[in-house]
Amino acid sequence: MTEEAPAPQKRAGEGAIVFVCAAMLIDTISFGLLMPVLPPLIQELTGQTLSEASATAGWLFVTFAAFQFFAGPVMGNLSDRFGRRPILLASMAAFFVNYTLMGFAHEIALLFIGRAITGAAGAIFAPANAYVADVTPPERRAQRFALIGASFGAGFVLGPAIGGLLGGLDPRAPFFVAAGLAFLNFTLGWFVLPESLPPERRRAFDWRRANPIGALLSLRKRPEVLTIVAAIFLWNFAFQVYPATWPFFTMLQFDWGTTAIGFSLAYSGIIMVIMQGGFTGRIVRAVGERTAVVLAMISSILGMIVASAASAGWMLYLSSTIACLQGLAGPAMNAIITSRTPADQQGELQGGVASFNGLAAIFGPLVLSQTLSHFTAPDAPVHFAGAAFALAAAISLGALGVFLWATRDFRRLAPAPT
Repeated sequence: MTEEAPAPQKRAGEGAIVFVCAAMLIDTISFGLLMPVLPPLIQELTGQTLSEASATAGWLFVTFAAFQFFAGPVMGNLSDRFGRRPILLASMAAFFVNYTLMGFAHEIALLFIGRAITGAAGAIFAPANAYVADVTPPERRAQRFALIGASFGAGFVLGPAIGGLLGGLDPRAPFFVAAGLAFLNFTLGWFVLPESLPPERRRAFDWRRANPIGALLSLRKRPEVLTIVAAIFLWNFAFQVYPATWPFFTMLQFDWGTTAIGFSLAYSGIIMVIMQGGFTGRIVRAVGERTAVVLAMISSILGMIVASAASAGWMLYLSSTIACLQGLAGPAMNAIITSRTPADQQGELQGGVASFNGLAAIFGPLVLSQTLSHFTAPDAPVHFAGAAFALAAAISLGALGVFLWATRDFRRLAPAPT
C-alpha cells in the first residue's frame, strides 16, 4: 500500500516551487548583474588601481557575507517559528529597497552599507531550502535542490550578461534592474506562494539556536552531518574564487571589458543550468549521491587548475567546460544531510548550513582576493594572476578528502537499481 504524502507536500503546487526557484534566481541575477561593473565602479569611487580595487572588492564580499552569516540562522529559525512564506516575501521586499538605494550610491561607504543589507536579506536560501524539504519527499530532494541550483546557474547566465551590457551604458544601471526584478518576484510570491509549514509542525523561536554559534553547535547532535557540512564549507570557500576574483582576474590577465566578462560568466551559467536542470536527477539515480559529489569535485578541481594556468582567454571557456559537473556537489550533499534530519528541524539545519556558508563567504573572498592582489601588484616577487585559482583548487581537494572520509561507511548511497 502506497503511503500518502504529507499534507504540505500535497498543498504546495508547482507554482510555489516556481516562486522559490525564482527567488533564488532573482538573488543570483541581482548578484551577477553587479559582477562585471564592480571593477570600474570601485575605481570610479576610490581612484584605486585595478589591482588595489580587487582587494577592496574582497572587503565588499566580506561585508556581504558577514551579515549573511549572522542572518542565516535567524532566518532559518524564524521560518521554523512563523512559517516559510513571510520570511521569503520579506527578503524580496528588502532586495527591492536596497538595490534602489545602491543605484544612487556615489560614495564607497554607501556601497558597503548596501552590501550589508543585501547580505542580511540574501540569507533567503535557509528558508528556501527548508521550504523545498517541507514539500518534497526524501527520494526527490536531490532533484528539487538541483532545480534551485539550476536557478542559481540561470542567474549567472542572465545576471552577468545583462550586467555586462548595461555596464557599458552606466555602471549604476544594473542596480535599478535588480530592484525591479526583486519587486516582480515579491508580487509573484504574494499571489502564488502557500505556506509549507503548518502550525502544528512549528516550534518556538529561541535565540540560543538562532545565532551563528548556536546554529553551528546544533549540528553537533548529528556528527556525520556535521562532517559533511565541513566539506560543504571547504567547497564553498573554494568556489568564492569565481565571484570574488573573476572580473579582476580577466581584466588583469586578458584586458577584458565588462561585456567580455559578462559573456564568460554567462557561458559558465549556461553549463550549470544544463547540468543541474537536466542531468542531476539522472546522474544521482545512476551512480548515487556520494559518487555524484566525488565526480563534481574532481570536475571542479580540474577546471580550476586549467583557469590558473590560462594564457589565453579561450582557455577560460575550456576551464568552464571541464568544470561542468561541479554543480552536482551542492544538491547531492544537501540531499544527504536533509534526509538525516527530522522534519521540524529542517529550518535549523539550513540555518546551520547557512552559517558555515557564511563563514566560507567571509574568509573565501578575503583570502582569494588578497591572493590575487598580492600576486598582481607591481612589486610582487612573483607575478602569477592565476594564484587564486591554484589556491582554490587545493582547497577543493581538501573538501573532497573530508567528504570521502565522512562518507566512508555511507552504505545508503548505493546506485539506484535500474
